[in-house]
Amino acid sequence: MNILSIQSHVAYGHVGNSAAVFALQRIGVEVWPVHTVQFSNHPGHGGWRGDVFSGEAIRLLVQGIAERGVLESCDGVLSGYLGAPDTGEAVVDAIVCVKQANPAARYCCDPVIGDVGPGIYVHSGIPEFIKARMLPIADIATPNQFELEYLAGGAAPTLSALASAIDVVHALGPQVVLVTSLRTDDTPNDAIDLAVSDGLDCYRLRTPQLPIAVNGAGDAMAALFFAHYLKTGSAADAMALAASSIHGVLRRTVEAGSREMQLVEAQDELARPSRLFVAERI
Repeated sequence: MNILSIQSHVAYGHVGNSAAVFALQRIGVEVWPVHTVQFSNHPGHGGWRGDVFSGEAIRLLVQGIAERGVLESCDGVLSGYLGAPDTGEAVVDAIVCVKQANPAARYCCDPVIGDVGPGIYVHSGIPEFIKARMLPIADIATPNQFELEYLAGGAAPTLSALASAIDVVHALGPQVVLVTSLRTDDTPNDAIDLAVSDGLDCYRLRTPQLPIAVNGAGDAMAALFFAHYLKTGSAADAMALAASSIHGVLRRTVEAGSREMQLVEAQDELARPSRLFVAERI
């Protein structure tokens, strides 16, 4: 399996492609990484160095890959943090190019917009671009709850409201919607939920809440979910496998007392999660 992954990259830590590429490789997926930005570290650390790449730079990289004659073997495109609206246009062009070469290829949009606490943390114009230009061509979307509520235009504090918000995002384009970092009035204080809908059924998965907040877990989750979905064709199974792996990695990170996700040290959790959580239909 080959996945073109277009998102951010950091030299130190595991976010964006620095999280997604290794996670995918560890489960046997070939990854073609194209970086939208290259930073020294996640800006959440308080300071960083690096550059945001132009849309033209991204187009040139994708063009070079296309010139190798391999886009016909690309099974999917994964996008994450954009950096600038111009970057988004280049990502859209790449998706069109891949799907022209391989109509069976799928596109997974991780709509990186913001989160509870910081709110919207991307540049002006990016949230609107994602909603208007990227989701309509996406087969899969993987928002966190904050992003789901932004895209749906309303809060989702209950299971009923969650289902309605997911339906709104389905109507924007994606056939499959995975919601991460989910809390409703049905979620216990010591747990965290995920939910996935394939347009026919909706499933929830619950894991224990760990005493940690690290960057990059959502990026790795989106990548693993996308790959497992492409392999199994089951949204529920893909969510269970990906969530079990990420929970295992985060548990090991807590044990290590680290601020950065212990992705390499806990890599066996990616291929063989030590605890497998099960999704339930809701």
